[in-house]
Amino acid sequence: KLNAMNIKFMTLRRRTKKLLNALHELPLSAWRRIELENIARAYKTPRIYDQEIALKGYAKPIRQIAIKDLGHEEPTILLTNHLATSPVKLIGRYAKRMLVENGIADAIEFFHMDAHSTPVAMKVNCDLMLTMMASSLYRLLGASIGRGYETARSNHIFRDFGDATATIDLTEKEVIVQFQKRAHTPLLLAAGFDTECLPIPWLANRTLRLVFG
Repeated sequence: KLNAMNIKFMTLRRRTKKLLNALHELPLSAWRRIELENIARAYKTPRIYDQEIALKGYAKPIRQIAIKDLGHEEPTILLTNHLATSPVKLIGRYAKRMLVENGIADAIEFFHMDAHSTPVAMKVNCDLMLTMMASSLYRLLGASIGRGYETARSNHIFRDFGDATATIDLTEKEVIVQFQKRAHTPLLLAAGFDTECLPIPWLANRTLRLVFG
């Protein structure tokens, strides 16, 4: 049906024991090295085995690309009806899709996006909106800190920076939050969090000040 509508698709194939054994039996010369473009990743030069195969229940030939050296113990196996597109573009495109999937997994695992306990649509929509807001705030925090935290999972950022105790002092003009000294405190200081004073208009126009150590 997708072919009839001229819709291109990519998906991962399940790595069965029979399929993996067949790939392991291939000589090293059957695999060729490629370089992925415009992707900031540690594994930019994987090896691939590109072929057209026949699948039961699928009327036309389909392309199968086995990919090694992507950081996984076993090859990643990509199926697609893109028969002429270069493997560099296909694998690069799928790598970007994986970033989206990782974001969804992050929302489910850390923010419990799939744990909504009400059938009321308005409540579910509100929960989803709050999840997206919280996820965006974690992304902003990671981007502000840098040092690789731009792409870190939310639970990683929480473990290093959010899961901490602090003393809160409320004065006439400020809300002072004093954190205990921790191993990652220098990263927060380097990002300038100790020099910012953020206004809190709904709290008698006080400002928020962070103190570390």
